[in-house]
Amino acid sequence: MDQPSGRSFMQVLCEKYSPENFPYRRGPGMGVHVPATPQGSPMKDRLNLPSVLVLNSCGITCAGDENEIAAFCAHVFELDLSDNKLQDWHEVSKIVSNVPHLEFLNLSSNPLSLSVLERRCAGSFAGVRKLVLNNSKASWETVHTILQELPDLEELFLCLNDYETVSCSPVCCQSLKLLHITDNNLQDWTEIRKLGIMFPSLDTLILANNNLTTIEESEDSLARLFPNLRSINLHKSAGLHCWEDIDKLNSFPKLEEVKLLGIPLLQSYTTEERRKLLIARLPSIIKLNGSIVADGEREDSERFFIRYYMEFPEEEVPFRYHELVTKYGKLEPLAVVDLRPQSSVKVEVHFQDKVEEMSIRLDQTVAELKKHLKTVVQLSTSNMLLFYLDQEAPFGPEEMKYSSRALHSYGIRDGDKIYVEPRMK
Repeated sequence: MDQPSGRSFMQVLCEKYSPENFPYRRGPGMGVHVPATPQGSPMKDRLNLPSVLVLNSCGITCAGDENEIAAFCAHVFELDLSDNKLQDWHEVSKIVSNVPHLEFLNLSSNPLSLSVLERRCAGSFAGVRKLVLNNSKASWETVHTILQELPDLEELFLCLNDYETVSCSPVCCQSLKLLHITDNNLQDWTEIRKLGIMFPSLDTLILANNNLTTIEESEDSLARLFPNLRSINLHKSAGLHCWEDIDKLNSFPKLEEVKLLGIPLLQSYTTEERRKLLIARLPSIIKLNGSIVADGEREDSERFFIRYYMEFPEEEVPFRYHELVTKYGKLEPLAVVDLRPQSSVKVEVHFQDKVEEMSIRLDQTVAELKKHLKTVVQLSTSNMLLFYLDQEAPFGPEEMKYSSRALHSYGIRDGDKIYVEPRMK
């Protein structure tokens, strides 16, 4: 096959990591490595290469001189080739096969769907542990070929690949721990169960933005499909609309972390209600939507859950309610406490030998109260002195001398006393 036109991996490498663009410096934090004596490469002395190479969006279409790649990249263990123009797996293989210690490879947004990945090419990826194929439109046939040739693959990223279905691999990938397959269109749970069959050791499954519908699977089957699943992300699964789907997550025997934002089922609840109801329904989780669930928060949520459902008809009460009643007993409803400030109080107004019980508004000022009392005590407002006596105050009456001061600022309560005296001339 003729070498594709365009910029080569080696050409871009020489340009980016030349001393002018990437000067070598001694000192902590640089992480720059220059391999020892070059073997047949006149450029070796003038390149300063780190062990993590980032060559994204550089217009790379081909590998370039393989001997030079091998001479420069013997120490490299991470390689980012995202957003380039690589469309031939043979060219990718030429690069990877000459980076013997490569563990992380990012091929996102390269048009690799235009060629077929043969097993002998995929064999050059054998040491890779983390592979990113986001927006590469890699077919499931390509993914299967990779899985058969990467015995140590631990993390696989297949986002934005327009998958509507999952094609099962002829062999299981026992090594894979994390699968990131967001922003596709996997709606039916029958497709998700295929992932459990292919990846029995899966620890983390990230399914956000897939419009997943109801989880149609028995509890026993879910436990067998995902026996090691510790974390699942179902953000924006538009089809999850009933609590039974959430309850089924309890079937995963090792599940500890759940992410469940942006699903229709939860939209009608407040933020506090969502969190408490989810925590109460998922007794094994220790992290919800990225936040640790503390022991005190779990107990508060479970008690909230009991009170939330205690007035529901029996046929609408979830089974979890009965489990929690067994744990805590039947709880009394919380007292409804009105925390709004009191708008009026009843006080005793004392003038000379008269005592009159009155209701006064607390939003009025001292001056306004004097006007209100003018007809009761037969004194003009300018000739009136007011004293407030708090029934619990140890210091006696307090003169209400500031006309513009609001009555609520005195802390007046029902049963307190106001004394009216004429001003001495």
